[in-house]
Amino acid sequence: MKKTLAHFAVILLIVLGLQGKPAIAQTYCNPINLSRQFSSDYSLREGINDPTVVLFRDKYYLFASNAGCYWYSTDLLSWKYVSDTNLPLDGKEPTATVIGDWLYFFTAFNGTIYRTKEPEKGKWEEYAHSPLLALVGDYAIFTDTDGRVYSYYGCTNNTGVMSRELDPKDRLNPIGAPIICQLKKPLQKTLKKTKISPEKEIPGVSGSWMTKYNGKYYYQCTELSKGFNKYSDVVYVSDSPTGPFTYAANNPVSLLPEGFVSGASKGSTFEDKYGNWWHIAAVMVSSSRNSQPALALFPAGFDKEGNFFVKADFGDLPIVMPKQKNENISRLDPEWTLIAEKVTAEASSSSPSSSAMSAIDADINTYWSARSGKKGEWISLDLGSECTINALQVNFAKNRITNNRSDSVKAYQYLVEHSLDGKNWKKLLDKTTNLEYQLNDYNEFKTAVRAKYLKITNYNVPEGVFAISELRVFGQGTHRKPKKINELKVVRDYRDPQSVKLFWKKQPRTTGYNIRYGIDKEKLYHSFRVLKSTRITIHCPDKIKAYWFQVDAYNENGVSPGKPVLCH
Repeated sequence: MKKTLAHFAVILLIVLGLQGKPAIAQTYCNPINLSRQFSSDYSLREGINDPTVVLFRDKYYLFASNAGCYWYSTDLLSWKYVSDTNLPLDGKEPTATVIGDWLYFFTAFNGTIYRTKEPEKGKWEEYAHSPLLALVGDYAIFTDTDGRVYSYYGCTNNTGVMSRELDPKDRLNPIGAPIICQLKKPLQKTLKKTKISPEKEIPGVSGSWMTKYNGKYYYQCTELSKGFNKYSDVVYVSDSPTGPFTYAANNPVSLLPEGFVSGASKGSTFEDKYGNWWHIAAVMVSSSRNSQPALALFPAGFDKEGNFFVKADFGDLPIVMPKQKNENISRLDPEWTLIAEKVTAEASSSSPSSSAMSAIDADINTYWSARSGKKGEWISLDLGSECTINALQVNFAKNRITNNRSDSVKAYQYLVEHSLDGKNWKKLLDKTTNLEYQLNDYNEFKTAVRAKYLKITNYNVPEGVFAISELRVFGQGTHRKPKKINELKVVRDYRDPQSVKLFWKKQPRTTGYNIRYGIDKEKLYHSFRVLKSTRITIHCPDKIKAYWFQVDAYNENGVSPGKPVLCH
């Protein structure tokens, strides 16, 4: 009897232990992996911009400019596109909101309001026409928790953003007169919120979005970040949906200054089905014929003081997608690094000025191109040493845009093999029958492999030749992490208090440095990454506040957090 009770107790403990463990999570990598319908139309080759994600009936819906479709997902990992729809997808700056049992869709300067209860089927009804929305662009529609609906758009000669309430009971017709929601910035004089007539409205504010959290209203828009020459999203906070709004101390909230992708602007913020917050934004893409769609998804949240933040540091490396409420945003890092320090490449053939090394130079705007799109063209990587490989991102490029043959499959089909000696190859990833047209194809391997060599062989390209802008291998090396940065010198420029200069000693076995900073030692929400340099000038949002700085050294084996230093 005692054995039976003991046996039962052990089983109970195991069951309880399993119940307490989080579900096994997968990862994703920016730019996010979006399937699209292939098109030879150059207008659909522009970089995707102005992303909006909304949660409707347990599915996520993603709309963006220049997409030619929209997407839905159940897990934020796999996205299915919808192109067979009556929506004006050639319009710019689309946005969406949920009102009652309906999902509503709007696009700039269109004026027609669409709605549906089954957006995954692509069937929308023309609900109403708005003279107001037909005159403005780049606007946001916000549904408050009390059911009231607001639009935000443009700006005026006053420092603010235009707002107009819409009537959800009267086909979203405007209510009352438009008002200016005052946007207050530190150390700058602003005027009071005033009512103006529609004919005096002047467009200007870009990337408007509104989020409500714990009774506070967080108005977001896009601004140019001083010192970085990059656009990013900033946030203003108010107790009212029409302001006045105050510029948050921890701005900009979604700046990714450097990396494989950079920028992070014109985005939107949403809450997932588990209560986690996310910010999706457009990242920089090439302006050449090699341009690619680029949207990035970042973990976000609100701290105990109500500060909205976006975790963009190492935002171009794999990120864990939680399957439950996540209480610690730092745990979304799977601790895989980019294996790139000693990697070399060779290929079956290369077009002039498109060498194999261009596929591993960490620049999405350069690319390797084979001389043809024939089956059998290949590129291989020598990782420099034996590594653990967990995931691979293949970013395809377009070169010589001509159809290979009329019956060509409109998708990239390829085979990835791995080897320890460069002679004996084993299959790692088989995409030879792939039918999804994806330009930023990220794949996480269920079982990590040990390898020194990788080889990717072409089976089909939808048009042109076999070309890759970047091959990114994620995992871990076999050596130690770099030493910590314990000695950091920080000097504030008295002529320009927003400028802070940082100096530190070079560390051996270091790929690069990630500088994190913020107004609180425990809230280093901003980041900037450098490779070989050991000095940098950071431009802080507030020239009066003191900032904490920390330099983390990293290599293929992981990240070594540095010692934080306060700068008054």
